[in-house]
Amino acid sequence: MFGINGSEFLVLLIIGVIVIGPSRLPEYTRKLTNLVKELRRMASGAREQIKEEVGIDIDDVDWKKYDPRQYDPRRIIKEALLDDDTKPVSEGGPVAVATAKAPARVVERLSAGEKAPFDSEAT
Repeated sequence: MFGINGSEFLVLLIIGVIVIGPSRLPEYTRKLTNLVKELRRMASGAREQIKEEVGIDIDDVDWKKYDPRQYDPRRIIKEALLDDDTKPVSEGGPVAVATAKAPARVVERLSAGEKAPFDSEAT
């Protein structure tokens, strides 16, 4: 937690008790307890809100599948150019969907000296 090990935390706790003093210690303990309870309530509320809006439980999500460190762009490009389209990009990753070939595009060439048509909606 914040790069503090157990012995450093204990020293900070003892210094805090000395600085706060025994008369105000119960008050600050209650404040800390209420803060922790409020943070837990907010976290569970956020979890419930995500579950309601998205419709999935966060615990059921396979987070390894969404880890960007597992993707090597060079390998992905090589697989996309050399292999067929139905092979998965990486283990546990999404499977590429085979795409249908687009129909051949018809190119109409203008005759020499003919002006290009004007499109008023073009930007």
